[in-house]
Amino acid sequence: MKYLKSIALMLVTALLFASCGNQSDKKTITFAYVNWAEGIAMTNLAKILFEEQGYKVKMKNADIAPIFAALAKKDADVFLDSWLPITHADYFKQYGDAIEEIDTLFNDATIGLVVPSYVTINSIEELNSVKDQFEGEIVGIDAGAGVMKVTEQAIKDYNLDFKLLSSTGPMMTAALKKAIDENKWVVVTGWKPHWKFSRFDLKILEDPKNVYGEAEVIKSICRKGFKEEDPFATELIGNMKFTNEQISSLMDALEDAPTEVMGVKSWMKDNQELVDSWIPKKLEE
Repeated sequence: MKYLKSIALMLVTALLFASCGNQSDKKTITFAYVNWAEGIAMTNLAKILFEEQGYKVKMKNADIAPIFAALAKKDADVFLDSWLPITHADYFKQYGDAIEEIDTLFNDATIGLVVPSYVTINSIEELNSVKDQFEGEIVGIDAGAGVMKVTEQAIKDYNLDFKLLSSTGPMMTAALKKAIDENKWVVVTGWKPHWKFSRFDLKILEDPKNVYGEAEVIKSICRKGFKEEDPFATELIGNMKFTNEQISSLMDALEDAPTEVMGVKSWMKDNQELVDSWIPKKLEE
């Protein structure tokens, strides 16, 4: 009996050490993200994907300027929501030597000024003529965001007599919803893809001066050296690609679910074949 107890104790001890060893051997990846609908959705999806592959995943939430700085200082590994060629161009100029592009996640993104469809103007050039109906305000998001910088340029180029208000993505959509519920006029800094376009009847104001540029692409980027250190993670991230329908349905799933994790898992279940196609074969150690 004592012999059997000794064997059992040795087995339990071995399992405990093995368990501890597995935990310490887990690779760690740190994702940075901004409170933008598509970034929250894609990053939470990546978190679950990497956890299923045995990674320990850390998440860093910040405004866009600190995120680029964190990548440059190697305080974060990956950012999935970088917009080019216009929105984040200044950050690439500033930190270009310390970051690298991985791949394109979505190739039909758009930024601009967004209004409810019942608003009777269609162009940025018409804003000053109806300034009072908008109370002379454009509802924006976080001050460092690329769309805010471009909007500041649009105010100059179109000589708009408007004040650009800083807030957050969720605060902007809340202001938009409140105005629509009350059938009031509102203009916000907006972008596609975003779930607000499937929830509300909206339009992007025409931009004759092309301040906001043509269609943008959303790219995954990483800190310098990450690709060489973790080729498996780099390949998985590079395989993540979305159509408009896919990314819109992912954002809707998160918006409708009680938690982000539940929303992601529901979407993954409905898109299992797509998700499976992203997972690379394990690379040789």
